[in-house]
Amino acid sequence: MDISSVGSLTSALSQTRSGDAVSTLVLKKAIDIQEQSAIQLLQTLPPVASNPPNLGNSVDIKV
Repeated sequence: MDISSVGSLTSALSQTRSGDAVSTLVLKKAIDIQEQSAIQLLQTLPPVASNPPNLGNSVDIKV
């Protein structure tokens, strides 16, 4: 094994790790942006109207 190839291999591995770290940070940022967008969309929904207390308490069955 040539000693000069060890140096280039180390450099290539270092660049790969840096690329992976950058990719991970970009992915985390994209997930954070999606989370914020989803929260904003949920906040724009109108409030759920509940039924009056007399509805949904019984079931009429006719045979």
